[in-house]
Formats: sequence, structure tokens, C-alpha cells
Amino acid sequence: MAGDDALRDFVGRHQRLFVLTGAGCSTDSGIPDYRDANGGWKRAQPVTYQAFMGEELTRKRYWARSLVGWRRFGYAVPNDTHHALARLEQLGKVQLLLTQNVDGLHQRAGSRQVLDMHGRLDTVRCTGCEQRSPRHALQQALLQLNPAWAKLDATNAPDGDADLEGHDFNTFAVPPCPQCGGVLKPDVVFFGENVPRDRVAEAMQALEDADAVLVVGSSLMVFSGYRFVHAAAKAGKPVAAVNLGRTRADPLLSLKVEQPCAEALAFLREASTARAEEIAQ
Repeated sequence: MAGDDALRDFVGRHQRLFVLTGAGCSTDSGIPDYRDANGGWKRAQPVTYQAFMGEELTRKRYWARSLVGWRRFGYAVPNDTHHALARLEQLGKVQLLLTQNVDGLHQRAGSRQVLDMHGRLDTVRCTGCEQRSPRHALQQALLQLNPAWAKLDATNAPDGDADLEGHDFNTFAVPPCPQCGGVLKPDVVFFGENVPRDRVAEAMQALEDADAVLVVGSSLMVFSGYRFVHAAAKAGKPVAAVNLGRTRADPLLSLKVEQPCAEALAFLREASTARAEEIAQ
């Protein structure tokens, strides 16, 4: 059975899918992924929570890169993969879509049963008073304080920032929280930071209620995502994965489709009404 036929059959046989998505879903929207076909890093690892909170220069470097990268990341639009998964929810097949991505593109494509495991980059959180504010508002403040940096252009990186090697970040100005003067941080889970317990508990409950797992565009190299596949396999739930290259969970998979995500899920977007009803049954 061809990969897309096998995947169509897998989707058709399971009524309550726990969908887990990763960076491979958003590459067609112009947001780069993190890892190569062997699961290794394509570039330097993202900044850690400890470095961001402990070093002012690290924060300056992060927000300088973010100022430049946000021009593309902040206006990225959903691609065919996001629309296919929104269609899957419309067919009544999604128990929960748990995404490791921080771009909000699943929601913009129409998915509603979404849990943002690592948070959202379009929101900024004060680490002091916990006030949250839109990322677009901070972009305007950064531009006003650092007009020379607005003229820079660079290659986008996966976390909404840009590669700006060779620049002196000491002169970059980062505004404090307007309410308490605290340190502003993207409302996302950094490396070295834990996913909130209530978020994990909600996802685990959805996994328990699901009858199968569908992984789309994730190598599962990060434990925060892998643990759900491991828990599903331990519970005897079948797991299918769409991913180019190796995943950490390869030995646990019932089905693996090594195709681009949009290509593998094309049957969902292109299904006629009659065929959609057949998939939903």
C-alpha cells in the first residue's frame, strides 16, 4: 500500500485522533525547521531560559534578532498542511491537536481543538508581573528605540528571529515591562524551561481519550513531544508519523510516511464530499 493510501486508511480506521505537530508543518509557510534528516541540529541550538534570564547581552541579542525576523514570521500564513489538518477536525476526527510550534498557524487555518504546548510567539510575557501583551506592540517599541536595526535584513531562523552574526548587540535597547519594569520574554517555553504542568495534564487526558496518534512534521527529538508517543505506545495505541527523515520514535510507529507533510495529507484537502464522508466514517 502506498504511503498516502496507508495514511488514508489509518485515518479512516480511527475516530479520535491525537494529532501532534512539529516544525515540518510550517516550512511551506517560510518558517525554517530545526533538524536535518538524521535528527541533528541544522544550526546552533536556540537560546536557553537560563541564558536569557541571566545575561542582559543575551536578551539584547535575542530581541535584535527577533526585531528583524518578525517582519516575516509575524505575517506568515497557513499552508496546505495546516488547512488539511483543519479539514481533519471538520470531519470530526480530531480529539486534540497538540502542536510544538509557536506560530499560531493551525488556529489561523481554522483548527479549534488546538493546544500550544510551547506557547505562542505572538504574545509577550513579563517575567515579573506576568502581564501579557501582543508581540506586534513590542515590535513598534523595538523599532522606535533601534531605528538603525530596522534597515537590516537576514535569513530567518526557526524561532521567529533572524541570523545576525557579526553585529554588536551591546548598543541594542530593550524596553522593560511598561507596568512593573520587569524583563519581557516571549510567551513560549525556552530550552531549559518546563512545559506547564496543567498543559501536560490536559494533553495526557486527551491522549487517554484518543484511539490513535498521528504525528505530522516532527522528529520527536525533544522529550516534551516524544513522551506522548511513548505513552501511546505503552498503552497499545497505534501511532502513525509523517516526517522526512528519522524520528526518535521510529521503533514505536505503526506507520511511517516519509513524504512532505502537504503531499501526504493531500487526500484530506482534495476529498470530494462523498470521499470526505467515507474518511469520516
